[in-house]
Amino acid sequence: MASEAGTGTARQAGADDAPALDIAGLTLDFRQDGRRVRVLDGVSLRVMPGRTLAIVGESGCGKSVTALAVMGLLPDTAEVGGAIRLAGRDLAAMSREDRRRLRGGEMAMIFQEPMTSLNPAFTAGDQVAEALRVHQGLDKSAAFAEAVRMLDRVRIPDAARRARQYPHQLSGGMRQRVMIAMALACRPRLLIADEPTTALDVTVQAQILSLLDDLKRETGTAVVLVTHDLGVVADHADEVAVMYAGRVAEQAQAAAIFARPEHPYTAGLLGAAPGEGERGERLASIEGTVPDLRAPPPGCRFAPRCPFVLPRCAEAAPPLVEVTPGHRSACWRAPLDQVLEAA
Repeated sequence: MASEAGTGTARQAGADDAPALDIAGLTLDFRQDGRRVRVLDGVSLRVMPGRTLAIVGESGCGKSVTALAVMGLLPDTAEVGGAIRLAGRDLAAMSREDRRRLRGGEMAMIFQEPMTSLNPAFTAGDQVAEALRVHQGLDKSAAFAEAVRMLDRVRIPDAARRARQYPHQLSGGMRQRVMIAMALACRPRLLIADEPTTALDVTVQAQILSLLDDLKRETGTAVVLVTHDLGVVADHADEVAVMYAGRVAEQAQAAAIFARPEHPYTAGLLGAAPGEGERGERLASIEGTVPDLRAPPPGCRFAPRCPFVLPRCAEAAPPLVEVTPGHRSACWRAPLDQVLEAA
């Protein structure tokens, strides 16, 4: 990739054929009560510069811990296997200190709740400026001036005044914009947004997501969007990875996922989402609950909840294979549309 000091267009033009993030065979175990609990099992994902990959699934499926594993923010009880590469560099093989230097500079993360992620003892401008001082070597005055510019860029009105205010003096939407300004200040190669609009009203949510889209196009930054909101995915994602119980169930272009899901779990998620003209009608649901990863079921982990289960599903975990060009699914069944037609 080109230097981050260059324009986003230049960076993207030199790296269109190389993924910004490439995860291969990622495993994650937590040590608990003298034993290991596997919460991620062979996760493989990639996202290209200037693209958005959405990771979706129910709570507890592994979305957020995947993001934390990439950022190197897991507790000491975690044991990570597999490869995580940022622009070709293996993050898992780096020392803790080398990885820390990348955070905030070449990779950044927006957390769910900005009020708990921002330091209440420092102004908004100082918190944005800190990343510029640490990663770009700017002096205090230059860093603060650039921080004001970044706050203005993320559409905070009267940015120079707001830069001198503390988090409690800002609205939820403004705090989230401060988090985005912090994350993008050093023009990272990778931005992870973990439920970035959960606590915001619908209008502010739309503004934040539109802002992320605009900045992604301008800078060529690759975005990983962790969310359970399929409406957000439909409007803002290029590719989608559907996770279930620590594994990837399906991966494809966003349009293909919505037009023709190939995994029963994905079809269940889409069927449970409210649609137009359904006001007052009972929503569909996926029967059962996500399995306890301390004692996961054998074979396919979705089998106990699947309406199309086969005897084979309880015997062996299906591999994630390409069922149509660019569309991968982990299911022993034939293409799902054939199954639905026969049902």
